[in-house]
Amino acid sequence: MTDRIEKLNEFLLKTPGDSFLQHALALEYSKLGDDTKARELFVAILEHEPGYVGSYYHLAKLLERMNETEQAVKVYEKGMEEAKEAGDQHAYNELQAAYEDLVY
Repeated sequence: MTDRIEKLNEFLLKTPGDSFLQHALALEYSKLGDDTKARELFVAILEHEPGYVGSYYHLAKLLERMNETEQAVKVYEKGMEEAKEAGDQHAYNELQAAYEDLVY
């Protein structure tokens, strides 16, 4: 897995603001159990590109694993707003289902 991380980091040196690459890197760190690094990357993506809807789901799930339920709820809510604004019904439905599982 570290080969993928190295490769993604190489790509990011060439295009540092690429949200797709950052998202992929965050997922790799998450798989390795490095929740802190994954969280930093997801947060950076959403600060830079709030409309990158896929990162809300993964960040919220990560926060759930870290027992930060209140923060996860906020991320789900923000993600649903962004998905609705983008007209991404599929992402909205996924975020809503995860949100309802957590809240209800």
